[in-house]
Formats: sequence, C-alpha cells, structure tokens
Amino acid sequence: MEHWFLDSEFPNCDKETARFHVIPFPLEDTVSYMGGTADGPEAIIEASSQLEQLVEGFGNPGALGIHTREPLGTEGMVAQSIAAAAEAILQAYDHGSIPVLLGGEHSVTNAAIPLLRDRFPQGEVGILQFDAHMDLRDAYEGSKLSHASVMRRTVEAGIPLFQVGIRNYSEEDIEARERYQVGHYDASFLYSQKNIHSLETLDLPSDFPKQLYVTFDVDAFDCGLMSATGTPDPGGLSWWDAITLLTVLTKDRTIIGCDVVELAPNALHHPSYTASKLTYFLMGLASKRCSQ
Repeated sequence: MEHWFLDSEFPNCDKETARFHVIPFPLEDTVSYMGGTADGPEAIIEASSQLEQLVEGFGNPGALGIHTREPLGTEGMVAQSIAAAAEAILQAYDHGSIPVLLGGEHSVTNAAIPLLRDRFPQGEVGILQFDAHMDLRDAYEGSKLSHASVMRRTVEAGIPLFQVGIRNYSEEDIEARERYQVGHYDASFLYSQKNIHSLETLDLPSDFPKQLYVTFDVDAFDCGLMSATGTPDPGGLSWWDAITLLTVLTKDRTIIGCDVVELAPNALHHPSYTASKLTYFLMGLASKRCSQ
C-alpha cells in the first residue's frame, strides 16, 4: 500500500493488534447531483499525513494502532460491494478493533447494518447521524440502496436513530421520521439553541442506546467550510459546533464504529484536510468512549 492513514506519524499497524481499522470504500453509484465521492477516501488518507498526533482533549489515538486496509472494490453490483464492506467491518470488530469506514457516498453505511443488527441485541446500539438530509426515503431514483435511503434501511432493521444538523426535508422523509420515532436536533433548532443557551447543554434522550455508531456526512458542515461534497448546503455546522455536539452527545456512551462519507474532493484542499481531521477526531473520541 502506497499510503495509509497518518503515515507521516505511524506505521501501518498489524490488523490483529490495531485499535482502529480504517476501511476505504470508494463507492459512487447512486450520486444524484455532483460526483466525485469515489475519490473521497484517498483524499482523506492523503490529507492525514499533515495531521498532528494529538487530538485536543482526547490524547493520542494513533498510538493505539491504526491499520489501513486496501480500498474495497466497487466493481459489479452495489449489493455485492456493500456485502464485502460489511464483512470487513465485522472482521475489524471481531479483532476487537473500531471500524472507521471512509466513503464514498452515504450508501456505504448500509455495510454497518450487519454489525449493528447481528452482533448486538435489538435496541442496545443506536446510530448518531450528522447530515444535511434525513436519508429516510424508501427508495430514490429506483434504488433502495441509494444514499437518500440509507437511514431508512437502518431503522427498518430495528436500529434506533438520532439525527443532527438536518436542514432539508421531503414529505416522505418526515413521514418516516414520525413512523420510526427518529429523534433529532435539526439545524434550525441548533441555531436557536446557540443564541439562547449553549450546545453543551444538549444530550441524547436518556432511553437512547448507550452504544453508538456515528455516521458523519460532511454536508452536515456549512457549505462555507465544506464545499467539496455533492450538495454543499448553507446553514450547516461550524467546526466547533460539530466537535461540541460529538463530544456532549457521546458522553457516558461507547462508540463501536464510525464512518465519514460524501467527501467529493475539489480544487480546494481545505475540505479534504477538514474531513481527515474530523476522522482522526472521531478516533480520539472513540478511544475515550470505548468499553475495551
């Protein structure tokens, strides 16, 4: 492998002993606006060479061992690619590692469903989703594996879901949110909360699972910070909004895996660096929000 995550600071750790398994999954099949997400994982890994070892407040997660595997293939049927990614996630978890999936479009999160559904009793693990969109449509442009339907597949599997940063709505999304009782802190609420109180006062519901899988679509960020995504959207999160919310919403909980998706690199290099820094922050956060 020519490059691996944070190769400027650490060797590519052996998969049997690494605390984190970075799984590049450059899937780009159902993108409905601007393309380029197939280049996202490579750009995140390349930008990681410019990161420092320490994550403020969360130590040195790289010292715990990071194994970056070869990118997963995306030729052939989407369902087959997702199944292969699901196997890589399960292998990482069975090694006692935290899987860190790098997309690719948001449909890559379908690959986490077997882990969340089959390795945990129902209701014991939930998904914390950062996104500009709900992704709760039953299908989009004819595909049930679409990036716009990925969260529908998770709630149908009985996995509790909480959404952060949503600011785009369809009637079908809203109906599904109500049907599956999906909790949420939408972007408009967060904007009001910052002006009246503080994001640090927020928490997940007390009955939400204590074990979490975090999925972060980079369009959760405001378009001024994150232009390199298929739908760069105004009114999103700042860097410190995201860091604060990730910190407070995962307090006293365990992170068993995460993904960073929908980076579509462009001529500007700061979005790729931002996505890479976010990925490493999630490793630092997970290292302090773990049971092992």
